[in-house]
Amino acid sequence: MRVWIGIDDTDSRKGMCTTYLALILIDRLKEVGEVVGFPRLIRLNPTIPYKTRGNGAVSFLAEIDDLDKAVEIAEEVVRKYAELDDPNTNPGVVFVDEAKVSLLREFARRAITDVLSIEDAIDVLEKLRIEHLKFKNGRGLIGALASVGAVLEDFVYELIAYRLPERIGKPREFDKESFYELDFLFYPTIFDTVDWCNDVVMAVPGTPCPVLFGLRGEDPDLLKKALSIIKTEPFDRFQIFQTNHATDMHIICDEEIKNFRSYRVVGRLIEKPYEIVGGHIFFKIKTNSGNLKCAAFEPTKQFRNIIRALIPGDLVEVYGSVKNETLNLEKIRILELEKQFLLLNPICPICGKRMESSGKGQGFRCRNCKTKYFEKIKVEVPRKIETGYYEVPPCARRHLSKPLIRMNVSGRHIFR
Repeated sequence: MRVWIGIDDTDSRKGMCTTYLALILIDRLKEVGEVVGFPRLIRLNPTIPYKTRGNGAVSFLAEIDDLDKAVEIAEEVVRKYAELDDPNTNPGVVFVDEAKVSLLREFARRAITDVLSIEDAIDVLEKLRIEHLKFKNGRGLIGALASVGAVLEDFVYELIAYRLPERIGKPREFDKESFYELDFLFYPTIFDTVDWCNDVVMAVPGTPCPVLFGLRGEDPDLLKKALSIIKTEPFDRFQIFQTNHATDMHIICDEEIKNFRSYRVVGRLIEKPYEIVGGHIFFKIKTNSGNLKCAAFEPTKQFRNIIRALIPGDLVEVYGSVKNETLNLEKIRILELEKQFLLLNPICPICGKRMESSGKGQGFRCRNCKTKYFEKIKVEVPRKIETGYYEVPPCARRHLSKPLIRMNVSGRHIFR
């Protein structure tokens, strides 16, 4: 029988990675079957407060001869490798008959864009009679189901290389310049490998997990070719996942703004952006459903210069996740720029020089030509920004946020 197996919440902030545990499970399942196609790495709602790191779940389609044995193997793998001692690690594994996958589409959409409870997952499992494994409170069942049911109308691939077991937890060794060479050769087909402006190698994580590096791109064959370019410590294995990374799949358009969701909203600035200690910048826009506070936090680096240049009256479309009634900017589209003026002393029509004040309430005069004028003149000041799309730099990009290089739109201002 063909079964989709989904798994989530096996890691912690101290170690492990659900993709790594999934590969161990795939290897073990060769005893009873084989995997069909690429495994999938599905990122869920990025604002969920109890997520571990990237809030990613894994699923794969398998041709299984003995489902009972497959369930037994999965339980052994999770108990051996998952971070079960961590109070926030609550794994879940599901085994979904291929014929039932379409019934999980709406659940998956909500898991990526909304907030679901463990009870929501249990209700689906019972209603559809889905075989599953629940560890501790079973929160991972939400992601496990969603990873199976997610419909990927847009997707990319991620090649993840894993460290040798004896190297896990030690500082990663890699040649930084080789990743820049890779980006130079293969961008934009392979993207978000490095951040040139901020001198950061994005492909190499800093967390204590088994991942050595991850490469994202549109072509799985090119991702494999890239392995000959980069230079790192030896790696144990690699796997290519199909993923909803870089798709904006978390973004919704909704008049009612709620915390822990991600939105695309149009509004007009009602105040000048202001900066607080730490380099965070805030402003408010007026939308159809009320005022919304927006933020460009310090990690967004040079993106904040775009926000600083906004003025009241500018019409913008903002993209980002809402927490504490504040939208954390991922992208912004400037739709209209308010004209900006300065009031200056008039210019003498005879000699072309700037006139001087004749005194309070007495207008202006040209000292040389004796010409007079009674009001200051309004002069339009060119804006430092243009209409179009702006995004945070790669070093500040979230997994799900769609980079402009993947968007077929005009007026893209790309930070690379």
